[in-house]
Amino acid sequence: MAARALAAAIFCKPARSDGPPPENRLRSEFMANTSSARKAARKIARRTEVNKARRSRMRGAVRQVEEAIASGDKNKALDAMKNAEPALMRAAQQGQVHKNAASRKVSRLSHQIAKLGK
Repeated sequence: MAARALAAAIFCKPARSDGPPPENRLRSEFMANTSSARKAARKIARRTEVNKARRSRMRGAVRQVEEAIASGDKNKALDAMKNAEPALMRAAQQGQVHKNAASRKVSRLSHQIAKLGK
């Protein structure tokens, strides 16, 4: 057992403490062994940027509706919902969220807006 630990200490790379944590690294930082893997890493990095932007746009639209609901302004909430519903459905169509999750979110927001008028 001690020999195995000694071998691991000698032959294994020490943990890097100077770099960013693994979740903050770009996907392209891993060492690709083949040209196709390098290309795949580049594609993944590009798609990640696009997906982040789309997801952010969708979340922003939903946030505007939720803020309008929280403020109690029904007209403002309805206007925000006109932007949020297409954004959610577009995100579902593009694979950002599941279509049932998008429909559920639209339904719940609509129900909350309807309750504002009562």
